[in-house]
Amino acid sequence: MPEGVFIGLGSNMGRKEENIRRALELMERGGGMAVAGLAPLYRTDPVGFLDQDWFLNTVALVETDLSPHQLLAALMDIENIMGRERTVRWGPRVIDLDILLYGEKTVKAPDLEIPHPRLAERAFVVVPLADLRPDLVLPGGRRASSLAADLAKSQRIERYSRPALIKPGIGNRLQAIGDRR
Repeated sequence: MPEGVFIGLGSNMGRKEENIRRALELMERGGGMAVAGLAPLYRTDPVGFLDQDWFLNTVALVETDLSPHQLLAALMDIENIMGRERTVRWGPRVIDLDILLYGEKTVKAPDLEIPHPRLAERAFVVVPLADLRPDLVLPGGRRASSLAADLAKSQRIERYSRPALIKPGIGNRLQAIGDRR
């Protein structure tokens, strides 16, 4: 039975919208994932390494039969296909794909930690996650909507209101990115 997994997507290089669209397409077409839900895009400031361009971020809910480590490998393959280079920690990237939550699973391994260890600290993850599942109880016991409201007070995040970049036909379950409200 497929697991529901939340994946964070971000880009701050090149054509950011196109990068996210392509990553979603690769996830659906051969990545072992079916996108079941997609939050709107958000424009956010960089975190950690500040001397870089702003990011576009979203969160996708995917269904997969892949194990957590198989999923990590599939996401890293997509990042590599898209030209991601890991030169500066938290530095610029064509695409960043992170496993945030994997059903009820907890994983603590040298190469993978689920739930994502910094999930509850970052508005660029929690705000779009709250768009998808406002009542989701996150690690630490807080609802996504409540934590999103608090994080949005201290971290700059704004809805990115460009035309939808996901068009019908890319994936049967993909919803348009952009203003859905």
